[in-house]
Amino acid sequence: MKTLAAAALAALIAAPALADPAPAPAANPPPAHHNACFWQQNVDGFAAHDDTALYLRVGVREVYELKMFGNCFDLSWLHHIGLATHGMSNICEGPNPDVDVVVRDVGIGHQRCPVTSIRKLTPAEVAALPKDAQP
Repeated sequence: MKTLAAAALAALIAAPALADPAPAPAANPPPAHHNACFWQQNVDGFAAHDDTALYLRVGVREVYELKMFGNCFDLSWLHHIGLATHGMSNICEGPNPDVDVVVRDVGIGHQRCPVTSIRKLTPAEVAALPKDAQP
């Protein structure tokens, strides 16, 4: 009798768990968002509309916006820049990318401008950039 009572009690306890089965995983889960990255040597051009943002052309179709920590003196007038990374082999979008824009100006010498964020622009955002900001 004790065995029968124990089996009945176990069935009562298990019944709610059987009544609410776990939902099945989605057939097509949404893809995980990955930050876009590029290799420094693939940068084909740059442009700046002001001293707070730099736009890099990478390959034929990609444009990245680099936001500066502060004003990068005469960024919009420069003909040559460099990118300095801190131990990374590629550069990825996101906040605090550990990247500096390095410029060399005759009057002030070397200047390092810390980058606070990098973002890959959509084709519509690239088309909406002012003409002097399109790399």
